[in-house]
Amino acid sequence: MVPAKTQIKNVIVTKYIMCDILYIMCDTMIINVGGRTDIVNYYTPWLLNRLEEGYAYSRNPFAKENVYKLSLKPEDVDCILFCSKNYQPILKHIGEIDEKYNILCNYTITAYGKDIEPKVPTIDQSIMTLERLSDIVGSNKILWRYDPILLTEKYTVEKHLETFEYMVEKIAPLVYRCIFSFVDMYRKVEENMPEIIPLTEKDKVILLKGIGEISERYNLYTQSCATNESYEKYGIHAAGCTTQEILQQAHNVVYKSVKGTGIRENCHCIPSRDIGDYNSCLSECKYCYANRKPDIPKKVIKLHDEKSPLLLGHLKENDNLIDTGVIRYIEPKQTTLFDF
Repeated sequence: MVPAKTQIKNVIVTKYIMCDILYIMCDTMIINVGGRTDIVNYYTPWLLNRLEEGYAYSRNPFAKENVYKLSLKPEDVDCILFCSKNYQPILKHIGEIDEKYNILCNYTITAYGKDIEPKVPTIDQSIMTLERLSDIVGSNKILWRYDPILLTEKYTVEKHLETFEYMVEKIAPLVYRCIFSFVDMYRKVEENMPEIIPLTEKDKVILLKGIGEISERYNLYTQSCATNESYEKYGIHAAGCTTQEILQQAHNVVYKSVKGTGIRENCHCIPSRDIGDYNSCLSECKYCYANRKPDIPKKVIKLHDEKSPLLLGHLKENDNLIDTGVIRYIEPKQTTLFDF
């Protein structure tokens, strides 16, 4: 029998290796701006500086001495993948970014209020910002995320369906599709949200049926996220959130076929390279998977320097700076006689 300490060590070593492989061997130059933290909402000045200078550093969250240098030059980047709960801070810059880069915007707007998402704008405020974003970049570059779906005494199945329809009526014309998922019960989520009521199969069926019917009524393409279960009978599609099909329709270019290996269990997304840091999002969402404890971001924010290539802190003397290189995912444009 393998000792528990050895098992834990093996898991950690595997994480080291997988994270290094993701950055060094990743087949894409899709830059993830929002997987580990909400950069758009809280660190837009830093991001603008990184885009202007044409590179960023990203620290391996498991092998912290390894720091990766990523090119952010427009000619090197296949796509900038945004994910945020508030695009207001970047609205006046997003048009210029869209002109230089291929972009895809994931906009998370949920049914929850300040009791669960203390620092997130209200539903109506978010929809107003979404309207402006859609006017600037176009609906084909925006994915609306209604996730995670969780239940409490206040946020019941009925409350979700009521709120979802209210939102769909306004949001459907502004986005390319809707993506939803059921909450993942990580241990940290259980600790931070003891009020969560576990979803039963009956609850899921009622939600899936309702979401499917509402989506059909408003002609909204809706898909699930991070699951291998099929919800097709409810009119809900199964796909990754970042796929070849989604990227190609958004950017009118041809992308190479890359297997969606994802970033977590049952994820079918194309791999991307994240330039953020865990434990640095200030939204204080109670279900957050990226912050180890709710009070940590308030402490680590002191390490942020908007002039640094790293989101948090600076290079240390013993850091290993690794140049990841550039492997393009977009197929070169084929020149024909009609181009002359």
